[in-house]
Amino acid sequence: MNALIDDLSWRGLIAQSTDREALSQELDEGPMTLYVGFDPTAPSLHLGNLLQILTMRRFQLHGHRPLALVGGATGLIGDPKMAGERTLNPVDVVEGWAARLRAELERFYDFDGPAAARMVNNYDWTKDVDVLTFLRDIGKHFSVNRMLDREAVAARLANEGISYTEFSYQLLQSFDYLELFRRYGCRLQTGGSDQWGNITAGVDLIRRVEGAHVHALTTPLVTKADGTKFGKTETGTVWLDANMTSPYAFFQFWLNADDRDVPTYLRLYSLRSHAEIEALDEATRTDPAKRAAQRALAQELTTLVHGSQATAAVEAAAQALFGQGDLAAVPPDTLEAALREVPHATLDPAEITGGLLPDIVDLLTRTGLSASRGAARRTIGEGGAYVNNVRVEDEAFRPPASDLIDGRFLVLRRGRKTVAGVLLEG
Repeated sequence: MNALIDDLSWRGLIAQSTDREALSQELDEGPMTLYVGFDPTAPSLHLGNLLQILTMRRFQLHGHRPLALVGGATGLIGDPKMAGERTLNPVDVVEGWAARLRAELERFYDFDGPAAARMVNNYDWTKDVDVLTFLRDIGKHFSVNRMLDREAVAARLANEGISYTEFSYQLLQSFDYLELFRRYGCRLQTGGSDQWGNITAGVDLIRRVEGAHVHALTTPLVTKADGTKFGKTETGTVWLDANMTSPYAFFQFWLNADDRDVPTYLRLYSLRSHAEIEALDEATRTDPAKRAAQRALAQELTTLVHGSQATAAVEAAAQALFGQGDLAAVPPDTLEAALREVPHATLDPAEITGGLLPDIVDLLTRTGLSASRGAARRTIGEGGAYVNNVRVEDEAFRPPASDLIDGRFLVLRRGRKTVAGVLLEG
């Protein structure tokens, strides 16, 4: 078996394949061109997309040529969802999102050398195809009966129905595979397991039109041990755009992974070797409190997505919040992102009187660090209250406005491990 296929199998990255042995043999014969597509249905990619990005990156690291497709055309239509009909976004919005997705994708691939990646947009070969040509040359190869078997389509038909627009999505995606086969010799499409019907429809279209046999490979749906949806936090989807999910929140997502989930995440997302991953697995089993596997994964993926400088700033912020670093040295945007991930209270400038903020008892209570004013006083009396990592022993203490970091932030701590923030608004 091909070394790459062996690696993907070990990692649990293969959910379905049209012919694993034939694919393995072709990969052994020389570099293969493959593609994965991303529709601009939002202004950023997310963790589910990251799995597809990294799967194709693994192929490039083994010498194969990736095509990263942005769906400028398919993004105008939208793949059918079980939940109901999509709202069609304006053309200019989709174009803007497509440009943003392209910029995100370009960070993950090498565009030089024999395995150079290429960015493609299906709008380029779809925009000039007239309806009659598309129906005659593409539509005639599709069986409506087979299209009705697709899970999302069947679910929609059983409920509120489905528009012809979304029903036709499979034809457009299959047309992509055919065009990439013709233009670049693409012989493999990868994607999530929910795309199996669309991908194999493209395989079948190439066989019918060109008489060629190509491949499909999908990755599994990522699940969590506690039953909640992967890639979501209390604040919503984990995006790859730093303005939509801060590097701090991104890092914390991985750092907070359940011990039961982290072995799977390492295999699916990390580019580390088998031996390194097995060593991290063992560290989780023998000393879970250190969270060595989670930290390694958080460092690797935050660096991959946001860069080493952002990762360093995030780790410095985390250490400073808990009294192990200089809060003033943390970049203000990183500190703000960190404080928005912990319990926090906002402060109106009008509450600053005589150059002083509200008293410490009030701040501990408003941020939720203490359940009541009495509990806040007990925390102070026991020596467990801190403002900007400085212990406060007087319950009447009012932090001076000059203590606000960057003129906006105050870090409160109860004991060694419970942190909250005060953010000055306006």
